[in-house]
Amino acid sequence: MKKSNVTIIKLAQTAILAALCYVAFTFLQIKIPMPGGDATSIHIGNAFCVLAALLLGGWYGGIAGAVGMGIADIMDPIYITGAPKTFVLKLCIGLITGLVAHKIARINESNNKKYVFKWSVIASVAGLGFNVVADPVAGYFYKMYILGQPQKMAEVLAKWSTATTFVNAVISTILVAGLYNAVRPIMLRSGMLVKEEERS
Repeated sequence: MKKSNVTIIKLAQTAILAALCYVAFTFLQIKIPMPGGDATSIHIGNAFCVLAALLLGGWYGGIAGAVGMGIADIMDPIYITGAPKTFVLKLCIGLITGLVAHKIARINESNNKKYVFKWSVIASVAGLGFNVVADPVAGYFYKMYILGQPQKMAEVLAKWSTATTFVNAVISTILVAGLYNAVRPIMLRSGMLVKEEERS
C-alpha cells in the first residue's frame, strides 16, 4: 500500500476515534460536582484514546484523544478552563501507550494472540497509569497557579481526581483489552490495520 494512502486511512481512523473519545466523555460520563463549581467524572473517554494508540500508533492515538477530549472540554462550561491540560495529558497517554505497544513490544509484527493480548494490556496500563499520577498532579498546579484557585481547594480537587482517574483507568483497561483484541483481527483481515513492514 502506498504511503500516501496509508496516511489518509490513518487520518480518517484518527478522526473516527477522536469522535468516539468525544462521545464517550460527553455522553457516557457520571459527573461528580465539586466545590467552587468544579467537577470530576467517571468516564470511558480515555479508553478510546488508548484504543487509538494501540490500533494506529502513539502519535495518531494521542492526537485522537487530545482533539476528541479537548473539544469535549471546550464544549462543557465546567471543564472549558481545563482544556489545555486535557490536550497535553491525552496526547501523552497516546504516546506512552504507543511507545510500549509498538516500539517496545512491536505488537503489529506478531500473530501470537496471547503475546498481543499481554502487551496490549501492559501498554494500556502504562498509558493510563501515567494519567492516574499526572492528571491530579498537573491539575493541582494548573488550578492553583494558572486558574488561581486557593491551595486547599486545589488539594481537595486533586484528591478526588486521583480517585476518579484510578477508577476510570481500571474500567478503561478492561474495556480496551476486550475491544482491541476483538477489533484487531477484523481490521487485519479487511486491510484497515497496516502492519509495520507494510508502512515502509
